[in-house]
Amino acid sequence: MTSQVSSPADQQPSPGSPAKEVRRLERVVIRFAGDSGDGMQLTGDRFTSETAAFGNDLSTLPNFPAEIRAPAGTLPGVSSFQLHFADHDILTPGDAPDVLVAMNPAALRANIGDLPRGAQIIVNTDEFTKRAMAKVGYAASPLEDGSLEAYRVHPVPLTTLTIEALKDSGLARRDAERAKNMFALGLLSWMYHRPTESTESFLRGKFAKKPQVAEANVAAFRAGWNFGETTEDFAVSYQVAPASKAFPPGTYRNISGNLALSYGLIAASRQADLPLYLGSYPITPASDILHELSRHKNFGVRTFQAEDEIAGIGAALGAAFGGALAVTTTSGPGVALKSETIGLAVSLELPLLIVDIQRGGPSTGLPTKTEQADLLQAMYGRNGEAPVPVVAPATPGDCFAAALEAARIALTYRTPVFLLSDGYLANGSEPWRIPEPGELPDLRVQFASGPNHTTADGTEVFWPYKRDPRTLARPWAVPGTPGLEHRIGGIEKQDGTGNISYDPANHDFMVRTRQAKIDRIEVPDAAVDDPTGEARVLVLGWGSTYGPITAAVRRLRAAGQQVAQTHLRHLNPFPGNLGEVLGRYDKVIVPEMNLGQLATLLRAKYLIDAQSFTQVTGLPFKAEQLATVLKEAIDG
Repeated sequence: MTSQVSSPADQQPSPGSPAKEVRRLERVVIRFAGDSGDGMQLTGDRFTSETAAFGNDLSTLPNFPAEIRAPAGTLPGVSSFQLHFADHDILTPGDAPDVLVAMNPAALRANIGDLPRGAQIIVNTDEFTKRAMAKVGYAASPLEDGSLEAYRVHPVPLTTLTIEALKDSGLARRDAERAKNMFALGLLSWMYHRPTESTESFLRGKFAKKPQVAEANVAAFRAGWNFGETTEDFAVSYQVAPASKAFPPGTYRNISGNLALSYGLIAASRQADLPLYLGSYPITPASDILHELSRHKNFGVRTFQAEDEIAGIGAALGAAFGGALAVTTTSGPGVALKSETIGLAVSLELPLLIVDIQRGGPSTGLPTKTEQADLLQAMYGRNGEAPVPVVAPATPGDCFAAALEAARIALTYRTPVFLLSDGYLANGSEPWRIPEPGELPDLRVQFASGPNHTTADGTEVFWPYKRDPRTLARPWAVPGTPGLEHRIGGIEKQDGTGNISYDPANHDFMVRTRQAKIDRIEVPDAAVDDPTGEARVLVLGWGSTYGPITAAVRRLRAAGQQVAQTHLRHLNPFPGNLGEVLGRYDKVIVPEMNLGQLATLLRAKYLIDAQSFTQVTGLPFKAEQLATVLKEAIDG
């Protein structure tokens, strides 16, 4: 990764002015916080893009209310964006911010508890009015009562400075105020030597139809950069070198989980030489996949925004019957509505990807917060014996590979497949190496083209449920192929012929065969990270807990502790060697963002005393939190 630090052309210190001190840091955690209408997500995204272009490793945590416009100035209305960037390999958005940018009293009060002593706080003093402070419970100004003495506070009148910078822009005062987030972005870009040209280009592109607004935002951004350069309150700026040793050679880009998943689905369709069809209904946090795939008609992608969840998966299953790589996207509440059609897909034995971007529940729960509580729903949330493979990505970038793997299983074994991501992965981002085409798997399939069975009288016929002896997959017959007409529907099929059957023995056989097909899916063995082979404690995770678990394990090993780690991508079926792996260790700790769903499955299947460590706060684990728990397990 290569980059070049730059500053706007007119940002030159005055002749003879003393040069400010520049300190080098290994890592920084920054959190932007304000009202949901203050543009904190946009600000964080832009800072992240510049940081990725510069070459740092990074991880992000957007955190925002479910309401489109949450109540202004209130604690529930606070929106934040946390970014951890470093000159080395990192795995999480950071446990605690080194820098908090608080746009109002609510943002300060909602986030102050996460700050360590000595952290920097940049406060928009213009918003600290008596009314605004009273709304969030401040009896006196925290900027004056000594309650912030443990921190390095930078009081900055962001609103006033922005309005002054834009006084000649022609914008009304209220419109000018909206650019204060760009002033803050410019200031932070100066503090951490971030590139600036692409942000200016982005702003001009975003507001191309409103050039006056575009130039005003650029002016505010430059004014923030100049303020950092000239004010005495910021005597030091910081440099975090590119993480050149953290990345294998290749071409990289910053990518979110939902974007990586979208690209993975497109890549899977190209590798399978099948059109991609998405039947979906918008739901947070999965809607971005629908939005992204709708942009790629040039790759043969067809997207259908249905009137509800049931129609979305019904259309997708119809597309699967018609010979497409079919996908439906949703979150937990939508999975509940789709369950009958998922069972139909199990009965029809057609490839279908069910992408569940998990969020806090039950019911509509916490739409914009993260959770891992849909695992048992994916495993068992259907009537009858309806087994479905389950695959889970570990990081935002890994969503690409997980989509390809889910497609491989669906196409090879003719089965619906659950892909379990979550809100943390979906909205978070990290650098991702763009794979070369030759690295992608060959997913091409052969459609049925003629008779495949000879009857006792020598007649050649087509049997829709005559199975491949290795995979137990049935033939995929595209409608309209002469001679391959066959029945479909949810009533039990006769083995081989696919005719309707109520025979008890046949039903028992078909149920056991569908289960056997899932059980024999070929998945890689579980990899164990145990450098010395002397660890007695194994920490086992799945999905988005990968980053916090790995960071915690690194901390313990750096302190001389012995601990092993395994992370599961395949949750149904489990890797073939998992039982043997679990049996090697005295203790198995399973951290999950639920009340112990994977641990329950492991106890039932392998009869081991898997110990749960659970959290259902809507936020990811912190590395230090997990490190403490694991140390107690090692010492216990």
